[in-house]
Amino acid sequence: MAAAIPDHIRRTTTDRARAWAHEMRAVHARLRAAIEVARDSVEAGAGLTPPDRELLLHCWGFCAALDGHHRAEDEHLFPRIGAALPHLVPVLAQLRQDHAMIGHLLGQLGRALDEGAAAAEQLRHLDGIEAVMETHFRYEELRLLDVLDQVVPEGVTAPDLFGPLA
Repeated sequence: MAAAIPDHIRRTTTDRARAWAHEMRAVHARLRAAIEVARDSVEAGAGLTPPDRELLLHCWGFCAALDGHHRAEDEHLFPRIGAALPHLVPVLAQLRQDHAMIGHLLGQLGRALDEGAAAAEQLRHLDGIEAVMETHFRYEELRLLDVLDQVVPEGVTAPDLFGPLA
């Protein structure tokens, strides 16, 4: 008969898993809020000639935060998951593909901002980013939240794994 796991160890492991899952969800929530601020900024700046750069800064901030989140996952989190749980490598490949697609969409938004595109065009770019981002976040949370405690060693920080908004 296997020895029972002491409650204090079970609580620590469960608390740690909840903490990493909470951190991923919190970063995703911050990014969802950031895209809304970016959208509000574009709408508030509509019709201004030239567009109000302070308002458009929210778009650039959102782009940088989302890109930083994905770079941290690609460089630090996903390699840990793939090494520890090889059966998730196809999931990680799909998530990386999403990151590349979102990066491309962010580049298109950046060009639209640089060129002073109309607010309607900027909003279309944000709509596309938001649609892919939301689908990506839901899939990522569904597939990865339960495994984070198995792959994150002590001493790793949330910004290492989830980027600058962690």
